[in-house]
Amino acid sequence: MTKTKKRNSHQVNMIEGPLLKKILFFALPLAASSIIQQLFNSADIAVVGRFSSSQALAAVGSNGPVINILVLLFTGLSVGANVLIAQYIGQGEKKKVSEAVHTVILLSVASGVFLLILGQAIAPPLLRLMNTPDDVIDLATLYLRIYFLGMPFIMLYNFGSAVLRSIGDTKRPLYCLLASGVVNVALNLLFVIVFNMSVSGVATATVIADAISALLVMYFLFTEKNEDIRLSIGKFKFKKEYLIRVFKIGAPAGIQGMVFSLSNICIQTSVNSFGSNAVAGSATALNFEYISYFIISAFNQTAVTFTSQNYGAGKFDRCKKVLRLNLLCGCLICAAVSLTFVIGSSFFVRIYTTDENVIHYALIRMTHVMLIEFVTGFYEITGAALRGIGHSLLPAVLTIFGSVIFRIVWIYTIFTVFKSFESLMIVYPVSWVITGIAVTLSYFIISRREFSGIKSLSAQARKL
Repeated sequence: MTKTKKRNSHQVNMIEGPLLKKILFFALPLAASSIIQQLFNSADIAVVGRFSSSQALAAVGSNGPVINILVLLFTGLSVGANVLIAQYIGQGEKKKVSEAVHTVILLSVASGVFLLILGQAIAPPLLRLMNTPDDVIDLATLYLRIYFLGMPFIMLYNFGSAVLRSIGDTKRPLYCLLASGVVNVALNLLFVIVFNMSVSGVATATVIADAISALLVMYFLFTEKNEDIRLSIGKFKFKKEYLIRVFKIGAPAGIQGMVFSLSNICIQTSVNSFGSNAVAGSATALNFEYISYFIISAFNQTAVTFTSQNYGAGKFDRCKKVLRLNLLCGCLICAAVSLTFVIGSSFFVRIYTTDENVIHYALIRMTHVMLIEFVTGFYEITGAALRGIGHSLLPAVLTIFGSVIFRIVWIYTIFTVFKSFESLMIVYPVSWVITGIAVTLSYFIISRREFSGIKSLSAQARKL
């Protein structure tokens, strides 16, 4: 009885009672987890920016889009693994749970080894294709090749965490992340300041930290009390049916992430054309943008969860209120955080670098992009509400059009004519406004049709 009460005390009744407090308690921990992870990731940039050189900072910072486009497909597959295992757990299929767990862990190893080899092979040509500055490309290649040595560990952590989340365990993956993050920061300082390893130092520290997080997750899975998901050496075997389902569920999410990264690669290529100082400045400002965006992302996840439950319960007015509250809270908190960063931009940027040329570009990016970062909520959160009522394709298509196609067109038209760092940065807010209007209008049209249609069917059923 005690255990049941304890478990229920952690549940959120999303379909009854006041919404605001529940939404905040659901969203803020999600935002905090993402921000903590980003702060650890930012340590690489901060350490080389402060204790090495602007070229080293640019080399580390310019690799983000390259890493994302190669990794996102496989992290999308980990989402498919999470859904698949959770479904079998819900159905009480213990044998299938165990077989699926062992299959996806093998898949994570295979994915990691594939990415390790691919990263070594394509790092130099891909960086040259992106017009990486000559004084940066050698360091960038070195960082990327060392970073990809840790791909098997990154995949093991992602898929292992997905297995733990499938039983509702989000604490242990976070503990692994915190432990590896502390090690990463400590080793960054040791390798760069004491051993003067610069780019190779932060890359090596990252690989070691990734190994620690992966090994901790594997330890939890091999010693797990729940036999259904406990790993056993003798049970590792690829099962075709599980692989097909993981790819069917997870591949669309991964492909969407890859497509989204294409626009960032195009923008990064254009940033590279301004030289290493611009690359370093853009990478510095991006750290603060991530923090603001994670707030929107947290309310995005909250909106889809609350909307789904209330839509299933037939509480359509409550669905509308969920969207309004998530938009209000997400956009206001994001705006407040963004404004704080912009007002104190000179102070915050100098955490990462003291090079005035780099600071110049960082401040341009922050003032042109972050002031209306909150606008992303109008397509992210509203799109999540659309997914909550069963329409997932439309917001994805509209977002890809507004955030990918439009940005590419802008680069090859507006930016080509008015070639300045400012005109390149403006593409972000303009694309956000266009996408936000499109997704918000589609929500009002679809939700009105969905809610009124279901209400009329219910009324007819009552008459009969």
